[in-house]
Amino acid sequence: MAITEQAEKLSRYPADRAVRYRESGMWSETPTAERFRRIASLYPDAAAVVDAGGSITYAELDARTDQIAAGLGELGLERGDAVLFQLVNTVGSVLAWYGVLKAGGIPVATLAAHRMHEISAIGAKVGAVAHFVDGSAGKFDLLAFAHEHAALSSTVRIIVTVGADADAAGSHRLETLGGSIREGDARARVDAVQQQIRDEDVAVFQLSGGTTGTPKVIPRLHCEYWNNALFYSQHLGRDHTSRVAHLLPLIHNAGIVCALHGAHAVGGTLVLPPPGPEAALEMMARNGVTDVILGAPHHQWLYSSAYEAVSKTLHTVVLSGGKVIESMFDRLAELGAWVGQLYGMAEGLFVLSPRDSSVDARKRFVGTPLTEFDEVRLISTDGSGKDVAEGEIGEVACRGPYTIPGYFDEAERNRVAFTEDGFYSTGDLGIHVRQEGKIFLAIEGRIKDVVDRGGEKINAEEVELVLIQHPAVADAAVVAMPDPRLGERACAFLVASEQPVELSVLTAHFESQGVAKFKWPEHLEWVDAIPRT
Repeated sequence: MAITEQAEKLSRYPADRAVRYRESGMWSETPTAERFRRIASLYPDAAAVVDAGGSITYAELDARTDQIAAGLGELGLERGDAVLFQLVNTVGSVLAWYGVLKAGGIPVATLAAHRMHEISAIGAKVGAVAHFVDGSAGKFDLLAFAHEHAALSSTVRIIVTVGADADAAGSHRLETLGGSIREGDARARVDAVQQQIRDEDVAVFQLSGGTTGTPKVIPRLHCEYWNNALFYSQHLGRDHTSRVAHLLPLIHNAGIVCALHGAHAVGGTLVLPPPGPEAALEMMARNGVTDVILGAPHHQWLYSSAYEAVSKTLHTVVLSGGKVIESMFDRLAELGAWVGQLYGMAEGLFVLSPRDSSVDARKRFVGTPLTEFDEVRLISTDGSGKDVAEGEIGEVACRGPYTIPGYFDEAERNRVAFTEDGFYSTGDLGIHVRQEGKIFLAIEGRIKDVVDRGGEKINAEEVELVLIQHPAVADAAVVAMPDPRLGERACAFLVASEQPVELSVLTAHFESQGVAKFKWPEHLEWVDAIPRT
């Protein structure tokens, strides 16, 4: 997709707010890849990333991603080209991320769990030119999937594997990409591309956890995206000695802002543990991890003897992804960590526990806005558009330097999701409470039909539309059911066309439709009719 065509599909920040953000330092004129390079020059010999296979220094990461970027240029990747990412948490994924940014490409934060239902729609929306996939042997062949998708796509022409042992026809291995290009030549090519990037160009396409259809595309800009991570890390008191672990998918807004860019913005080390509690905790302890985000799926980890070894160096834990489990908070605090909450979204807004707030405030509230330029309103749900009083429930609405003014190429949706004065209507319900001289936010539920399964947002309507395509289903309603490990799972209430069918019949239908497995309903309730409002 040409830069000019892409620009026409963006919603722009109003000029007065853009000026204010630039003058205040909320925005930067420096492209994202250049922000990384400046940090790399300050801490060349420090470990930038550690995974189960080893580590890479800032200098090595900087030099190698220059070569990857130059190699992508030789393959035809141009400034503004969108690149689908379906990668797991490894050093290779970080190499791919910065390599694409240095080449002027736009990473698209799709998940390794996504399938044709999601990838085809997202790829077509952004005009994806390249597709990066995990090349290690797994239960699902992502390389074969990438070729299948490319055959159906009118734009994808480059496929790159990360972690593959050998070359495969029709694709390129990241491990050898650009390897023959001299470092000085690679850097010169990167410099030439970076000089063309404007601060309000798209840096990254993130994905929404919205309420309708496949995920909406969220354009995050060079001027604000790295700063979002920098402000987050500064808020938590991180510096170049911080060792930040990330246990959920890295190529995701929380993974990039809180972990990858979040660690690198201050010169810290990103630690990517393997899956599974024992192996992950052992690696975290061995690498002296200081910071981590935890959610409901990690609750039982805290009672492992391996966790006690981690707690010796772990001093900052952020809980996110749903209502805080008090026993989890208390266990973490008991072992000596500072524990806070995060309420954030790919659309931008971050609300975080202040570092100096009391235990009571950190347990009861998600916190206060990350910067003084974040504007958060609670709007009455009666349709009047008026703000509610402190202590009353209202819909959370926000705008600010890193909250988008609109989804990518979604004019109709934007008219509903954003107020006339530019506030994003989140669909979440909250209360403002004054305490300790600050106004804290508590989240009290949501208007949106969304299931929060271990931090992944599942759109109820998207799942319902797939369900009613099956001949056995006449009507469907998907709701969240409580789950002690994941927080929530998807439960489908169904009306049968003739006779009810087993769950396995419907999961086979979801698989045939190419829907990501985490979205499949996990419990069925057959009813005579769906209540309507």
